[in-house]
Amino acid sequence: MQLKKLNIALFPVRYNDKYYSDALASGEFTKLAYYSDICVGAIACRLEKKEGGAICVYIMTLGVLAPYRGLGIGTKLLNHVLDLCAKQNISEVYLHVQTNNEDAINFYKKFGFDITDTIKNYYTNITPPDCYVLTKFITQPQPKN
Repeated sequence: MQLKKLNIALFPVRYNDKYYSDALASGEFTKLAYYSDICVGAIACRLEKKEGGAICVYIMTLGVLAPYRGLGIGTKLLNHVLDLCAKQNISEVYLHVQTNNEDAINFYKKFGFDITDTIKNYYTNITPPDCYVLTKFITQPQPKN
């Protein structure tokens, strides 16, 4: 329920039950962030099977309450997921960002995400309705011979 409360405060979109069941199903890939006992941020992911059976991670949401931004909480949450990907040989992480959300786009670019697609009219009740798909391909450490 903490995740639901946070999302209501953070995002202009209401998430359905499937979002929450996917978040729970992803296990360690969904995390809440606390700052002195207050839940101030969260990352929620969904694990997806690609053609060929490889798993990729879709970041459904990553958010930190405004007064707690700039403290490295979002960075910690994102790094947590990227580290898990590396440990579990997951080579692709992607997400959607509203095209006018420059703060988010710049944040993800710092971590090596690139805009790989634009989807027109992705969002139904917010303006602009378009989104970018940001993707990061994680190169797995090669075993040393």
